[in-house]
Amino acid sequence: MKRMKLTFVGAAHEVTGSCHLLQAAGKNVLVDCGMEQGIDLYENPGLPIAADEVDYVLLTHAHIDHSGMIPKLVKDGFKGEVVSTFATSDLCNIMLRDSAHIQEFEAEWRNRKGRRAGYPEYEPVYVMEDALNAIELFSPCGYGQRIQLCEGIEIRFTDVGHLLGSSSIEVWVTEDGEQRKIVFSGDVGNHNQPILREPTYTEEADYVVIESTYGNRLHSTEKVDYIGTFTQIVKETFDKGGNVVIPSFAVGRTQELLYFIREIKEQNLLPEYSDFEVYLDSPLAIEATKVFTKNMKGCFDEAALKLVNSGINPLVFPGLKISTGSEDSKQINFIERPKVIISASGMCEAGRIRHHLKHNLWREECTILFVGYQAGGTLGRRILEGEKEVKLFGETIEVRARIESLKGISGHADLDGLLNWLEGFKKTPKRVFVVHGEDTVTEEFARTVEEKFGCPAFAPFPGGEADLITDEILSEGVRIPVKTKKPVQKKADAATERLLSAARWLMEVAAKCEGMANKDKAKFESQILNLADKWEIR
Repeated sequence: MKRMKLTFVGAAHEVTGSCHLLQAAGKNVLVDCGMEQGIDLYENPGLPIAADEVDYVLLTHAHIDHSGMIPKLVKDGFKGEVVSTFATSDLCNIMLRDSAHIQEFEAEWRNRKGRRAGYPEYEPVYVMEDALNAIELFSPCGYGQRIQLCEGIEIRFTDVGHLLGSSSIEVWVTEDGEQRKIVFSGDVGNHNQPILREPTYTEEADYVVIESTYGNRLHSTEKVDYIGTFTQIVKETFDKGGNVVIPSFAVGRTQELLYFIREIKEQNLLPEYSDFEVYLDSPLAIEATKVFTKNMKGCFDEAALKLVNSGINPLVFPGLKISTGSEDSKQINFIERPKVIISASGMCEAGRIRHHLKHNLWREECTILFVGYQAGGTLGRRILEGEKEVKLFGETIEVRARIESLKGISGHADLDGLLNWLEGFKKTPKRVFVVHGEDTVTEEFARTVEEKFGCPAFAPFPGGEADLITDEILSEGVRIPVKTKKPVQKKADAATERLLSAARWLMEVAAKCEGMANKDKAKFESQILNLADKWEIR
């Protein structure tokens, strides 16, 4: 007897690694194929079939926790189609290549350290060739098109306003005369976000798979004056002669910032500094902004489209400086005029932002402005929580700059937003599956759904299975906690003391360079940073 089966491979009682396997009509269809980020809570049995047995990947949006393992799937033998919206395909073209670069860099770093200790070679999750091969398999389509994927399976993408190109996916499956409709929410967007359209509701479904990132929380009802607060912070910092340094996520949040800064300049809200310069120093953010520009007419909301139709690019303004090469990036901090620096990564864990923090964190006149969520344990979170000293490139930096957090607008729907999205269904679904949320949040949100809508709600663990013909839960999944490793204690030795002595000598040499030309200082600094970056233990 054939079964129409749904297996929850990833983001089950966890927030990242979204991946669901639908087996029906003789096909194996993955909805999302994301990378787990952060600490894993439960052992994940993984994909129950071989990669070369997967026929299609349907992708809700481009964020790495939804798309990041597609190159690994390709590496393991997948040769089918990856179906997404046009904007998602364009973003994945840059984001998957960037992810591959990170995998290769991490492998190189680990192996450089490991060879000296006699460890076996560390193999990257995937390499650039795998990412490029994955990009070749993308088959993009527009919103609202009902497409026959193959005999017995039809699909349609609907805008949910979370990220450029983000979607919920409707899937109609027919097998042996039985038809079921499954709707995968993807990540549901928040209301009243800049640039993007409001989430669109879906009216019919037999089964719904819904995320629960904010499934037990409400966003503040207080209206945030994003532009006013941002303008005030910039003015107060510039008045002291300092820089505003913004660690920003390259895709989404950076484009929101550019949108608001253009408005500040257009309305002349900073007349004392009307020609202030903004340095966008993130190759990924620069490429992502080009993708936003390319997809304006297909994805932007009414207000942003009005600007586009009047000949205005809402993400570009006078004074915007694009930094491409690493040398351009390093020179930014030798420009004495107060400025805004936007750089990645958003949580300060890697990338060019660490160089900008090194140059600005110790300066009382500067401001470090956070505009996105900072996960526990990250450098951004530690700075935000008041850490007085941080280590960057082997050097201890005193935190004396002003530290601010601009709450802004979350990209995720809160509890009410998720429930409102579910209320869009005219007929109560047979069952709701709750995924993509923190461990206890998935269970809590499932109970809320049952109480509000009177339909069964199930929060599967990794590997959980459901039969969509009989509406039977075949397995709740695996709830085996991941064992944590105890840190290894390190002993001080004579070699360490000699190393520290050499570092102190280098500091003395650097202190004698005060009268040197800025060009020579920059060259010396670059040599030191490259050396520190090479040897930094992460």
